[in-house]
Amino acid sequence: MNNRNEYMRRVEQKEKGTILWLTGWSMTDAVFDLLRERLPDYQHLSLDYSAVSTPEDMLDIVETTAKWLSRAVRSNRLDEGAAHGDIGMPELFHVLKGACGENVPRAPLLISGWSMGAVLALGLAAKGYADGLVLFSATARFVRDKKELSLGVHDAYVRQMMRDIAKDYQPDVESRFRKMMFTAREGEMGYADRLPPAGCWTPEALLAGLQILRYEDHLPDLARIDCPVLLFHGHEDKICPYDAGVELLDRLPRARLVTLNDRGHAVFLGEEVRIEKEWRRWWHEHKQELG
Repeated sequence: MNNRNEYMRRVEQKEKGTILWLTGWSMTDAVFDLLRERLPDYQHLSLDYSAVSTPEDMLDIVETTAKWLSRAVRSNRLDEGAAHGDIGMPELFHVLKGACGENVPRAPLLISGWSMGAVLALGLAAKGYADGLVLFSATARFVRDKKELSLGVHDAYVRQMMRDIAKDYQPDVESRFRKMMFTAREGEMGYADRLPPAGCWTPEALLAGLQILRYEDHLPDLARIDCPVLLFHGHEDKICPYDAGVELLDRLPRARLVTLNDRGHAVFLGEEVRIEKEWRRWWHEHKQELG
């Protein structure tokens, strides 16, 4: 069977569910495009929080959307969120990309997050809004003290990023951050060229995201996240160290960790085929409870 026939076979399958994609700090959701192309039998939605003004706004947009989607897939009604007095549909679709028009989002609701998006996804799962999580380069707490730097980064590093952004050094901050994302081998292979262009977030949104990374701590929540969780983590990740993924594996009741050796922070770039296979295998194992 050639690639085209395989693609059409997947398209013709009944949609398996809805995926809400939460991207990482300073990135647009276009970074997921190649992976989403391999998952055509899902409905794909993503949030655009690149222009928020405060961390409170970012958290509110994410939670409100997840709450609405969770109610919609369970009730089979698009207006279920509005019926509960939540955000209205025009306001929601302003920040929700890939909206399915008149189509009701299909159950189950999976939330997939990368880095900062994974932090947000863990918070949503702790509140019961997800039927499953697929997380890339995830951590429950980004900032760590000096005794735990094998699990994260020191707050001083994040504060320096914020000071530089406030001084209009945003391009330099993003450039340094992007260089940290890749191993030397990944750099030689041109993975950085697959990232969306820099400069897509406002300075206010960048600062809001960094504040979330400073203060969000979902370590106490992990034991009560009872949905299945699939973790992908690069062994050479310098931003969210690999040990943070192991920590999640140890503390989440129903987690599986897929280790990608010799890979850094953007662990899915160039690994779309493997990730699709792992994702579908994981799905098949849980289809009785999720499907």
